Amino acid sequence: MKRPVSNHAVNGGLRVAGLLVVLLMLGGCATMSPDAGVGNVQALVRDRIGTDVMLPKPDADPVATSDATRQLLAKPLTVEAAVQVALLNNAGLKANLAELGISEADLVQAGRIPNPRFAYSNKRNSDITTIDRTVMVSVMSLLTMPLAQQVAGRQYEATQLQVAAEIVQLAGASRRAYFTAVAAQESVKYFEQVKLAAEAAAELATRMARIGNFSKLAQMREQSFYADATAQLARAQHQAVAARERLTRILALSGEQLAFMLPDRLPDLPGSPAVPKDAEQTAMDRRLDVLMAKRA
Repeated sequence: MKRPVSNHAVNGGLRVAGLLVVLLMLGGCATMSPDAGVGNVQALVRDRIGTDVMLPKPDADPVATSDATRQLLAKPLTVEAAVQVALLNNAGLKANLAELGISEADLVQAGRIPNPRFAYSNKRNSDITTIDRTVMVSVMSLLTMPLAQQVAGRQYEATQLQVAAEIVQLAGASRRAYFTAVAAQESVKYFEQVKLAAEAAAELATRMARIGNFSKLAQMREQSFYADATAQLARAQHQAVAARERLTRILALSGEQLAFMLPDRLPDLPGSPAVPKDAEQTAMDRRLDVLMAKRA
């Protein structure tokens, strides 16, 4: 014999179904972005260094990164290539990009309610069977969700600004090290020419003094100039080695990558110097550390 089911059980089932639909809609609103916020970081960096850069993935294959670096080092290194190599090989940047993904995950999680809990109970008497279905949701989580999303959103924006600031700093350090290394290499070539000229002058002075056409004082002056040119060349060579080592450390190169080539000379200077306009206000509006402080 079938026992009738009360209208209370039917209405309860409808309410449960409706609540489940609402919960599913709320939980599906927040999702991870395809690039974990890297696109926003690239836009911030491009706006400040004036060029597009390719950022490494935290889980990038080391072989693929090595191949990309090898292609960039296959010809004389440009300043743009130096910046790109430094970004691809910097382990700290990969860790910061992973932190960016974690921050976005926290933002997505802040927009999702905790999993509800379900309870069932059957109540029977002689004529009626009552089935109660109960869905329990944390009311405090629902009430604090907007605030939690706001806090997580500000933290996510601050993380993006921090990663972008570190990339800009790394790009600036790479550029300075690159131009210093090229200038030091060019100085070595210059002092080599000076030494050759001083050596020829000293040899000529010695021969002229031997036949009596040059005084001892003039001969000693030429020999002193030659000794000074030799010392300057040794100093320039030391500075060139040190500058190349600093560039190598920033680029994080090793093994066969250490044989990278630099151009013979520095690029030409611009035709006219840049005239800053409202430099102080521009710095306040565009400095990433200032923007981070405003998000705090």
